[in-house]
Amino acid sequence: MELSPTALILIGLLLAAWTVGAAWMMIASAAKSRKAEGSRKAARRMARMIDEAPAIPLIVRTDGRIEGSDRLAGWFGLDLLPEYLSELEGGPGKGLSTSQLAELSQNIRRCQKTAAPFRMALTPPGSQRSLAVRGVLADPQVSPGGAALVWIFDFSESESELSRLREEAARARGDFGALVGIIEAAPMPMWFRGTDAKLQLVNKAYVTAVGAPSAEVAVDQQLELIEPVDGLTAAQIAGQAADKNMPIERIVTSTIDGERRSLRVSDLPLDKEGVAGYAVDIEEMEELGREFRAFRDAQRSILDQLSIGVGQFDAGRKLAFANGPFRRIFALNSGAVIQGLDFERLLLSARENGKTPEVRNFPEWRAEHVGWFSAGAAQEEAWPLSDGTHLRIIAQPMPDGGLVLIAEDRTEQLALSATRDTLLRTRTATFDSLFEALAVFAPDGRLQLWNRSFAGTWGLEPDHLDAHPLAPDLLEAIAQNLEKPKQVKSIGEVIRSATLDRKEQGGRLAMADGRTLEFAGVPLPDGNGLLTVLDITDSQMAEDSLRERNKALEASEEVKTKFLSNMSYEFRTPLTSIGGFAELLEAGVAGDLSDQGKEYVAAILQSVARLTDQVENVLDLSQSEAGLLPLTIKRLDMLPFVTSIVRTREQAIEDGGITLDLRGSKATGKIDADERQLGRAIGQLLDNAIAATASGGKILVDLSKNKGVAQIVISDNGAGMTPQELSRALEGQIDERRQGLGIPLAKQLVESHGGTLQIESRKGEGTAAIIRLHS
Repeated sequence: MELSPTALILIGLLLAAWTVGAAWMMIASAAKSRKAEGSRKAARRMARMIDEAPAIPLIVRTDGRIEGSDRLAGWFGLDLLPEYLSELEGGPGKGLSTSQLAELSQNIRRCQKTAAPFRMALTPPGSQRSLAVRGVLADPQVSPGGAALVWIFDFSESESELSRLREEAARARGDFGALVGIIEAAPMPMWFRGTDAKLQLVNKAYVTAVGAPSAEVAVDQQLELIEPVDGLTAAQIAGQAADKNMPIERIVTSTIDGERRSLRVSDLPLDKEGVAGYAVDIEEMEELGREFRAFRDAQRSILDQLSIGVGQFDAGRKLAFANGPFRRIFALNSGAVIQGLDFERLLLSARENGKTPEVRNFPEWRAEHVGWFSAGAAQEEAWPLSDGTHLRIIAQPMPDGGLVLIAEDRTEQLALSATRDTLLRTRTATFDSLFEALAVFAPDGRLQLWNRSFAGTWGLEPDHLDAHPLAPDLLEAIAQNLEKPKQVKSIGEVIRSATLDRKEQGGRLAMADGRTLEFAGVPLPDGNGLLTVLDITDSQMAEDSLRERNKALEASEEVKTKFLSNMSYEFRTPLTSIGGFAELLEAGVAGDLSDQGKEYVAAILQSVARLTDQVENVLDLSQSEAGLLPLTIKRLDMLPFVTSIVRTREQAIEDGGITLDLRGSKATGKIDADERQLGRAIGQLLDNAIAATASGGKILVDLSKNKGVAQIVISDNGAGMTPQELSRALEGQIDERRQGLGIPLAKQLVESHGGTLQIESRKGEGTAAIIRLHS
């Protein structure tokens, strides 16, 4: 049977494919053999690694069967690993205890049912081995059917280390608790900042200082105790301390409990842990420092006001302070204190300026005075200088090793002492030369000082005063020489008032020999009292005589007053009667009169009017001089008032051919005056001006006011008067051109209004009368 070519080809292809498949199978088998060998090696390595690992796995199936290494049996104190979990309880000293096994079984069942992992620690009874158990649900590839995979770790060595660490931790916690307690109880605010410079821990004092309810609130709100300084917050400054790894200390002010307090703040970096800080309240120390500086400045300010020189040297014998008198006494410049002049150098400079006494061995003298610094008590010396100055030097060593040197210039005091001695001698001589009798009593009443006249004035023996008797004893001796001995008490009252009450008091009494003495007590500045006694016998007699004359004058004044009162009636009544009868004759009551009779009647009426005016002037002048002139003061407008007076004399001015110029305005204001009396004064002056001015003359009446003073000027360009004529006119002597009593009356009326009248006149030029009144 022949095969076709196609069949042969197919058979060839089939054989080739078979050969390729066999070759592939051989290659794949060799690869799997190698892979299996690798897996066996890997399994052996894994088994070995598990045996050497610190953790041993244990498979617990759902039926309680367990699979694990025999090494694990040794951990449990067993010879062989049992087949079931319940068999791990091997009895006393072996396996697990009943409670441990029950807990392990419960955890494994929960893990198998819920797939929840668990952890626990076991210590087999009678073993020092500590085991850590970690259980999870086993992967199905490891053990299907919901088995639990339990890993057991032996951390016995770690447990020992942990025990040691626990002890150290417990001790550290105790120490930390004590430290925290100390920090918490510390009276100063303390805090701790983390690496971010934020507050993490604060103590109770910090909480109180910032006013927070608790430390947690203070930390949560990052309440800062220290206010920003120069734009830097407390946290930023703490950050600088951490960056530089150097502590920073500063003094700042902060508000605590509503008060500004000075705090010394320290920020201490703690490696990389953070920054600790604390604040010490130094307000009291600062206050003490301020008080000390204020006290020192006040003390030095007071010393600068003293007239005594004061210099202070420190423990190094350097000049620390010197007031103005000290520098002036020792001729020091202002830089001596700044440069800290040495004490020895000061003495040398003083010697060169002639401010130390002349001594034979100056170095030895200077060394002795340097010893003042170590002296146990104050030293005092008198330094007479070559220029006549006397210095009193006091050296007071100080507890700090320094020295206070006091220099007092007693030159003036010694001169005053000499002057005082001279004054005392002068006073004694003056006392003895006085006409008055003087005595000085001490506050206790003892006689201290007296002059020669004192004993003779009181009729005492000089020897009696030499014993400086007390006032009662002295008064007892004086009483015997008085006209009325009981009046001696008044002398005692005067002495007591001058010495104890410090009041002036006086008295007068009569002596038995007829003399009259006047005495007075005067308190003296030194606390003593001065008793002055004066014999006023002659003056008393003169006083009695003057008193009698005064009574006579008062009686004559009374008579004068009565006379003036009667004159008003006695003068006016006849004139009124004459005037009345003359008017009746002029009216034709007694029949028609001839022309000559009418002229006589007119002359009679003119004379009556003139005489009435003169009588009025005489009475007013007399009453004014006696102070009896009645005045009715009221407010007057000066310009209308004077104008009305001028108008009443308008006819006389026109008849005399005189020109009158009245100057004034409403600005002259008002015055307080009696309209009638002041009007009479101005009218009298105006009448005099009219009478003295010839035809064609001019009269000026000027009204003005300046600084509350009203002024009325009445001037004319008439004949004028010589000084003698003006004097006679002021005295009231009758003149053909002047109405005799006009000027004196006007002067009296003006002065009764509190004003003044001034008259100026020149012969041939005229007269000016100036009235000044206070408005």
